Amino acid sequence: MTRSELVSRLAQRFPQFVQKDAETAVTEILGAMHGALVHGDRIEIRGFGSFAVNYRPSRQARNPKTGEPVTVAGKRVPHFKAGKELRERVFKSTTPPPLRFAA
Repeated sequence: MTRSELVSRLAQRFPQFVQKDAETAVTEILGAMHGALVHGDRIEIRGFGSFAVNYRPSRQARNPKTGEPVTVAGKRVPHFKAGKELRERVFKSTTPPPLRFAA
């Protein structure tokens, strides 16, 4: 689902919202989440999951084209962990694909 699909679905589900109101609501929620993660806070949405910021330390990597070593700087990255209820609902609603064996 894209952001515009979320706005459209929100506007359809709540008829008292016009499209512009739904877009403002989505923008404000995502902006608040962004601000919390920038400040290093953890976000938890019960039944859905949690968002946090993880630190990846610097490391040595290789340039795949030339093979020469490259230093990759440390960085902070967002991390999402699905909640138990979300995992269970996804598991129950999907059927596993058929097994395929290599020839």
